[in-house]
Amino acid sequence: MHGNRGPPQNQGHMQSGGNSNGQQPDSEQRSVNDSLTLDLQSFRRPGEKTFTQRCRLFVGNISPNVTEEELETLFAKYGKASEIFVNKDRGFGFVRLETRIIAEIARAELDDTIFKGKAIRVRFATHGASLSVKNLPEFASNELLEEAFSVFGQIERSVVIVDDRGRPTGKGIVEFTSKPAARKALDKCADGAYLLTSFPRPITVEPMEQLDEDEGLPDKLVNKNQQYHKEREQPPRFAQPGTFEYEYAMRWKALMEMEKQQYEMVDRNMKEAQEKLETEMDAAQHEHQVMLMRQDLMRRQEELRRMEEMHSQEVQKRKQAELRQEEERRRREEELRMRNEEMMKRQPEGFRGNFPEGRDPDMRMHMGMPMNRNSLGGSTGQSGGAESSPAMSGNGNIPGAAQGGFPRGLPGPGDYAVPSKQRRF
Repeated sequence: MHGNRGPPQNQGHMQSGGNSNGQQPDSEQRSVNDSLTLDLQSFRRPGEKTFTQRCRLFVGNISPNVTEEELETLFAKYGKASEIFVNKDRGFGFVRLETRIIAEIARAELDDTIFKGKAIRVRFATHGASLSVKNLPEFASNELLEEAFSVFGQIERSVVIVDDRGRPTGKGIVEFTSKPAARKALDKCADGAYLLTSFPRPITVEPMEQLDEDEGLPDKLVNKNQQYHKEREQPPRFAQPGTFEYEYAMRWKALMEMEKQQYEMVDRNMKEAQEKLETEMDAAQHEHQVMLMRQDLMRRQEELRRMEEMHSQEVQKRKQAELRQEEERRRREEELRMRNEEMMKRQPEGFRGNFPEGRDPDMRMHMGMPMNRNSLGGSTGQSGGAESSPAMSGNGNIPGAAQGGFPRGLPGPGDYAVPSKQRRF
């Protein structure tokens, strides 16, 4: 940093023509600011987000004829501003600088300085997208808070508030870049129960109460009306016993003590209720875990039963398939056996020719084949020969005609025997 960090009036640059409160005239003040420079790189923290709402300054009590270019020139020493706004009718404006530290330096140096004939007021602008988070779990951190609220929009800053020993207080601050994101987070957390850890206690989200704990209220800004002068007649003092103001002061004190006791009693009741709820929650959580384990065991048993059924069905299907294959094999063997038997039966019939069995004797008769001698009846000279037909008896070419011809009646089984080769030749 090349230059000063404090207000110019405290750095030895005061001229004899300054005003009564130590401030320099407008032209001289601007010349001092123009002569000073800042090394802006020295005021950037590693990983710090720039041009956020926390770097936004409110500039009040400005002259109606001030333009945005002139306001930008006034803050040019502190780097390039991303936002310059001037409301000429109401006499205020806004300037957004790069980092919080640079904005603090600009506020400290330019607050209550003369600009265009008027003493301007420089304050940090209220953050309209800031939320207060309560009931944070014990192990919540800044990073966890940012991760939890980044689902609603872009986060500028998230902080878990701790005490002087670094212990969490259960409260935090979340600052969004835009108001719609903050409104969305506020509505969602109000309608539902948003949990940050496994501990089932939801957080509470409220709009951030904007307080100025740095500047406070100077006496010059107090509205000095009639009531102001009436109350400021008496200086600060202790009330004397036996006086009117002492009596009512003690009554006010008793009322405040009763209020304190009521708050403490409410706090004790709330703490007891929280401890009771945590005990019930632990017992219910244990029962819930047991129920989940029981359900998981039943589910696994059901899966095991289904697997056994599927295995049994698979085994049954394999057995049925084996039975069908065995039946098919037996059927094929039976068909093969029957086919072989049929072929064995058909083999002797080949020597008989292709004549049907019923027409075989007739065909033999017409073809002149010799008949079996055993089928012609008894010996020579029996009556069978005398009863033979004349035509047959006169045929000497037929063997056996001399024995009396064909017998009457149906032929016997021996009549159709195949003659031997000796008889044929």
